[in-house]
Amino acid sequence: MSDTAPVAASVVKPGVDDSAELIEAVARRRDRAAFAELFRRFAPRVKAFVMRSGADPDMAQEVAQETMVLVWRRAETFDRSRGGAATWIFTMARNKRIDLLRRATHADFDPEDYVLFSTEAPESADSAAIGREVRERVGVAMQQLTPDQIDVLRMAFFQEKSHSVIAKEMKLPLGTVKSRIRLALSRLREAMQSEAP
Repeated sequence: MSDTAPVAASVVKPGVDDSAELIEAVARRRDRAAFAELFRRFAPRVKAFVMRSGADPDMAQEVAQETMVLVWRRAETFDRSRGGAATWIFTMARNKRIDLLRRATHADFDPEDYVLFSTEAPESADSAAIGREVRERVGVAMQQLTPDQIDVLRMAFFQEKSHSVIAKEMKLPLGTVKSRIRLALSRLREAMQSEAP
């Protein structure tokens, strides 16, 4: 128990982000106090992040929990020289969200086909050109959607509103909102595949 005391004590310092040290404590000693503090700090933030990308509260909760399980299991893979703790955790959350979308749509969901899901800036002139091409293809594909489908996609992915907020604002049943988003994404995928060189 003594090996967790220094980490637990460092957790309470105000204004200090020691998240990297907490992850490293989990990696080195399977420190439960450090993990509990990471969970307290990041699980609500991950849930909010996923809900802003259009997920309903249940899916957001599932992503948050599965992400934190990955933090526990993969702590030893964290390398602070490659990025901060938050970046590492939110990258896992984004990947977990994409995995759940794949399962939900029962299709080969390719996140690179959708600039809507991208959270990273282009790294080179080549990737910037590819990004422009993808945006153009998405624009053309979106012209094939109905106004109702465009509205729900805009609210879910560009305004980052949860499905329940969209349902309330549009005065629609939650199931209708989810169906419209699912159908719109399916049509976008089909349109983009037909335009692919």
